[in-house]
Amino acid sequence: MATNESEAANLKTQGNLSYTKKDFDTALSCYTKALTLDPTNMTYKLNIAAVYFEQKKYEDSIKTCLDAIELGRENRADFKLIAKAFTRIANSHRKLGEYTNAKVFYEKSLSEHRVPETRAMLAEVEKIIKEEERKSYIDPVKAEEEKETGNDLFKKGDFAGALKHYTEAIRRNPEDAKLYSNRAACYTKLAAFDLGLKDCDKCLELDVTFIKGHLRRGKILHALGDHTKAMTSYENALQLDPTNSEALQGHQLALRQVHSNPEEMRKKAMGDPEVQAILGDPAMRLILEQMQTDPRALQDHLKNPEIAVKIQKLLDSGLIAIR
Repeated sequence: MATNESEAANLKTQGNLSYTKKDFDTALSCYTKALTLDPTNMTYKLNIAAVYFEQKKYEDSIKTCLDAIELGRENRADFKLIAKAFTRIANSHRKLGEYTNAKVFYEKSLSEHRVPETRAMLAEVEKIIKEEERKSYIDPVKAEEEKETGNDLFKKGDFAGALKHYTEAIRRNPEDAKLYSNRAACYTKLAAFDLGLKDCDKCLELDVTFIKGHLRRGKILHALGDHTKAMTSYENALQLDPTNSEALQGHQLALRQVHSNPEEMRKKAMGDPEVQAILGDPAMRLILEQMQTDPRALQDHLKNPEIAVKIQKLLDSGLIAIR
């Protein structure tokens, strides 16, 4: 028996060499002969399964691994080999697109021996399964039905009920920008402004031309007291529709709030690219320094039309003042 085991081991070595050279037929022949000489050693069955896997004969690989596990259990094989067989089965199921089965066998492998690589493969498969479940749940028709139900409840003032249906609509069709806008309106009514703002951002991420997203974002920011950002949202809406009454009124209201708060006015100005360019100009910085030390220098600089326009921009922005 010892001689047979030694000869089997030599055949395995030959098989491994052929395997690395991708000469799978020769490798399979060597592993099969080795198993004949040492029939209680599950390793050779695992080697045969590995060849089937490389030959894309995944069903054969699975069956051979199951046989190997049975053989290993009967002969008290190392639990690491049992785990390896389960992993190979899982890998075959994964190649076949049978992710649920793959998950089961990765878990079986980990129950025998916890290997980081196997845990990582399990996590990948779980992610695929979750994504497939999400995609299978998508149904634009049902999403529309949920949205209509939400709209009816919203009109009745049942904002919590409407929220539930808008959320289900989003699950059914997560790429529809309008649904996030609708839910943002609900969150606004429920004073959950942070969640409403998040939905507005998602809405505009999906469709930056959807004007209601900008309007609702402006309304929420105004409610949060961030009038500068509210102005920007209303300005974005006005770029899409210069005559939109809600955008015009919201912008005027936010503008009054900004001008009534010098610090916020300054914050708004500092976010203006034109102002940033003026303040970043070394020549303008020198002129502003001269104006601080010698107010009379302003009259000389205003004679230059280009500089006069820039100084006026800073005056309108509230960043400088003439005394």
